[in-house]
Amino acid sequence: MNAAAVHLEKPRITPLGSCAILFEAPGEFDLEHQRRIWALADAAAQWDTVVEAVPGMTNLILLLSEPPCELDLFRTLLQDAWESGAEKHVEPTVLKIPIVYGGEGGPHLHDVAEGTGLSVDEVVRIHTEPDYTVYAVGSHAGYCYLGGLDARLFMPRRKVPLLSIPAGSLSVAGLQTGVSASAGPSGWHTIGRAEISFFDPERRPPALLKPGDIIRFMAERIVA
Repeated sequence: MNAAAVHLEKPRITPLGSCAILFEAPGEFDLEHQRRIWALADAAAQWDTVVEAVPGMTNLILLLSEPPCELDLFRTLLQDAWESGAEKHVEPTVLKIPIVYGGEGGPHLHDVAEGTGLSVDEVVRIHTEPDYTVYAVGSHAGYCYLGGLDARLFMPRRKVPLLSIPAGSLSVAGLQTGVSASAGPSGWHTIGRAEISFFDPERRPPALLKPGDIIRFMAERIVA
């Protein structure tokens, strides 16, 4: 799709149940779009009856205090705010995370190397080179959706998902990579493990990172 066609695309705005609205942005999956989503969330949080504006990956959910009397009013507000092109730039927290690549905590490291045609050392080197921007926090408490994965490490999701991976598992799939904030199922390729707590209900705020923050992965060691 060319740039002109993308520009003409309109957001998709639909109700979610009776007291929520989903805004889905058109265009590419990139940092510019996420900055526009963050700005849209800040603007929408000030509107009447909006309890919370939750930014996601190229989307935004508005949680309302009551069912909207005029959904078209929200459609107009969201459309106008999006088309303004406003972006939110934040002063990021930079978090460095040591990773043990491979071994018991990274059982799919060799699968990723084979699937990408790279050596294990090359996979680790390429994976640790970028600064990863937190695009959104969600899926499970404290989990960070990251942008910045090198295209050489793109892998399809696993054909057979795992029933559970432990908290701290570092995985890749498609154009995404991330560390699991808690134990749970996964269809991604787990290539390493970190000792970190992304979410603590006793902490304020409980989530360690916010959209716009930066993660740098560091190879503590590689286990063949």
